[in-house]
Amino acid sequence: MDKQNNKKYSYEELLEIIKVLRSENGCPWDKVQTHESLKPCMMEEAAELVASIRIFDQTGNPENMREELGDVLLQVVMHAQIASEEGLFTMEDVVDEVSRKMVRRHPHVFGTGSADTPDEVLTNWEEIKKEEKKDKEWISSPLREIPKELPALTRAPKVLKKVDKFYEKGNSYKQDVEMLQKAVDALKTCEPEAYSKELEQIIGDALIELSDIARIYKISQEQVLTDRIEDIIDKYEHMSEKMP
Repeated sequence: MDKQNNKKYSYEELLEIIKVLRSENGCPWDKVQTHESLKPCMMEEAAELVASIRIFDQTGNPENMREELGDVLLQVVMHAQIASEEGLFTMEDVVDEVSRKMVRRHPHVFGTGSADTPDEVLTNWEEIKKEEKKDKEWISSPLREIPKELPALTRAPKVLKKVDKFYEKGNSYKQDVEMLQKAVDALKTCEPEAYSKELEQIIGDALIELSDIARIYKISQEQVLTDRIEDIIDKYEHMSEKMP
């Protein structure tokens, strides 16, 4: 499958390449991978794709983003090939599934529905998604639907939003601030050099209240914390540069 004259590989050829790599005479590493063993790879490639978007914003060069999109696609195709070998589904099934979902969730484009604003689109999307999730045996409750594999700062506001929606928690911004203040006051009574379950609980409470405040204001905690970490790095790197 060696290419000549810079002719580009096709989507179908990519599927064949992965199939060969997974075959009996294929690559010793690729052919022993499983859905489980590839989980860290998918997480790493997704993070690198997000980083490539930042790099593109900073440089205007799309080369890294193109490469990282390919790496994410590689992971998708690998999982689909493994599933095909297991008799579960094929890459064609994956493409068909997501295509049907996009048509189904965009009735204002492909059907007779209407949505004139992004907010209306999201409202319709959530309603359609809710219907789709009915009777799914792996979803024990609306809260358990949110994957625990998500970073905690991303998962927390999603859980809190559903708590408000389905269980009428009803916390206001003011209540969140009051609870946060209680957690801060409690921290003052803890021994600073001694770990305890009480300290762990207090910090957990403070993080939850901060998560709810961020949710109310539609602030991405992950992005805010990432930006602040970069600020700290910049600050101390500059300080070290000034040292003799």
